[in-house]
Amino acid sequence: MREMILKAIEKNSRVDIHELAIMLGTDDETVYNEMVQMEKENIICGYHTMIDWDKTGIDKISALIEVKVTPQKDTGFEKIAEMISNYPEVNSVYLISGSYDILVLIEGKTLREVSLFVSEKLASIDSVLSTATHFVLRKYKDHGTVLATKPVSERMLVTP
Repeated sequence: MREMILKAIEKNSRVDIHELAIMLGTDDETVYNEMVQMEKENIICGYHTMIDWDKTGIDKISALIEVKVTPQKDTGFEKIAEMISNYPEVNSVYLISGSYDILVLIEGKTLREVSLFVSEKLASIDSVLSTATHFVLRKYKDHGTVLATKPVSERMLVTP
């Protein structure tokens, strides 16, 4: 039942508990208690709203920053990842395989703001050997949701 609840709320965190209980063939109280327990166990870590910022007129830029670091004695990448996670500009931090060690997703208002964050804060950490910045120019799909829609033609249909 847990997996089914998690899959349902991952796609729609606003799903009604009663609807969820019907989908799972159980009662509201069982679903509610299971969700409360998963929150206590930090399986459910939060509920988020996905926004297509391009449609809001609000300036917001995202960037993926690859970071190569020297692992710390006794803590490996943990201390560095925790330090990076504490910056308010940082949205996500991942330990990755490949040429770089950590992938950081950050958000800012301008390209300059993001660039300054990388050069002044990330690159200045003692253990950081190098960074590579990739600006997100457009999102087509995010968290499983397709954002890009086909543009509607403004040309008039002419028929004979």
